Amino acid sequence: MQVRAQMPDLIKVIVIDREGLHGFNDPQIMFIDELYQIGADYDAANPQAFDASIDATQPDDTAILVYTSGTTGKPKGAMISHGNLMYSVSAGLRDGPVYSTDDQLCFLPLCHILERVFSVNAPIAAASTINFAESPETIFDNLQEVSPQTFVAVPRLWEKIYSQVAIRIGDATLLQKWAYSKALKAGSARAERLAEGKTPSFSTNLAYRFWDIALLQNLRRMIGMDRLRRGGSGAAPISPELLHWYQSIGVPVLEGYGMTESSGVISINSETTNKIGTVGLALPGAQIRVSDEGEVQYSAGNVFQGYWKNPEKTAETFTEDGWLRTGDVGMIDNQGYLSITGRLKDIIITAGGKNITPAEIENKLKFSPYISDVVVIGDKRKFLTCLVMIDQENVEKFAQDRRVPFSNYASLCAAKEVQNLIRQTIEDVNKDFARVEQIKDFRLINVLLTADDDELTPTMKLKRSFVETKHEELISQMY
Repeated sequence: MQVRAQMPDLIKVIVIDREGLHGFNDPQIMFIDELYQIGADYDAANPQAFDASIDATQPDDTAILVYTSGTTGKPKGAMISHGNLMYSVSAGLRDGPVYSTDDQLCFLPLCHILERVFSVNAPIAAASTINFAESPETIFDNLQEVSPQTFVAVPRLWEKIYSQVAIRIGDATLLQKWAYSKALKAGSARAERLAEGKTPSFSTNLAYRFWDIALLQNLRRMIGMDRLRRGGSGAAPISPELLHWYQSIGVPVLEGYGMTESSGVISINSETTNKIGTVGLALPGAQIRVSDEGEVQYSAGNVFQGYWKNPEKTAETFTEDGWLRTGDVGMIDNQGYLSITGRLKDIIITAGGKNITPAEIENKLKFSPYISDVVVIGDKRKFLTCLVMIDQENVEKFAQDRRVPFSNYASLCAAKEVQNLIRQTIEDVNKDFARVEQIKDFRLINVLLTADDDELTPTMKLKRSFVETKHEELISQMY
């Protein structure tokens, strides 16, 4: 009411809660029950209006505009039709069924295509219940409250849950640590057999069943996943080691792949066809191919119509024969499973002429509970380095447990003990890679970033090109 003079186009304000406003009257303000009554009255007077509005809409009509996250340039408005959405929803529900009795939890912004499809369109199609997280800060509490049957999240959240468990285990007693290691070993043995498409042996199942009752059930309850039938990960690559950990504790997290331009989904792992380390099989009726340059290209009914008022960029996104160019580098195995190894634009060509896709190295590093995100640097340079964003909560606890003095986030990043912690993590990961792919130096981004900062996308991914430009001074120090 104080600022409405600044909003001349504002028509109505709808108030959800009447508390403290009984008897309040303002022509520009109404309560939600009054809005519902207007709808009910109109429906009674015009019983065919809803069906008529559906009949007036064609599958090729643009349903929504979804803006790309801007990781590789200025955000572009993708025009997605009703038919595109129907394709993604129906194909997704076939491989990942949702039931009317299911509870789901939504926490990503609805401007993001992943959340729009899986937390708006799919629940409407399945008539399931969607619960909205109160805020990004309360997501873990909300998971425990809701205990959803299905839950789709970005890798950042799955990593955060794992790191919280890892830190808690670090504080456990010797007996608790021993029990956890035994339970994880039993779960891992079972998960490995299932991943190979084999039935676990009687002894493997028996050991898992014992530790499931003794420990793993409580662990799942603690992280709000005791009812979870299927978890999903998308919007960015996730570490295979992390997926294996979840499978080991009895939480099936299935990786899928898609982009805004494919209305959210291209391929998906299902409960019956799951291959860790891949992003699954193509959707029903869809086709995937890999070009001579290694680019994944896609053709299906959920390919978008083009970018809003941007025909040049639209033309660049399609091949001459009409396939969607994803910009991702990948491969298809002999069973039809797609693997994504990185972005075409992210491929690092070192001064020695070696081609390196940084995604695998970054994912290995992010498996550490102390690293939140990382960007590998090295294009046209003699060796690889990286910029690291630490996990604030876990690194703060690490410092407090060791009585490392710090006054703010910047001083935490500067602490010698923290620097050594990250250095040791990088050295451990380096052992898994060839010499040319090893990280030789690093710097910590000592500014705490949020989703409102330009360096991060709405799905909490670091924008590589933006980070490299903004932190050019840090990078130059390493070379």
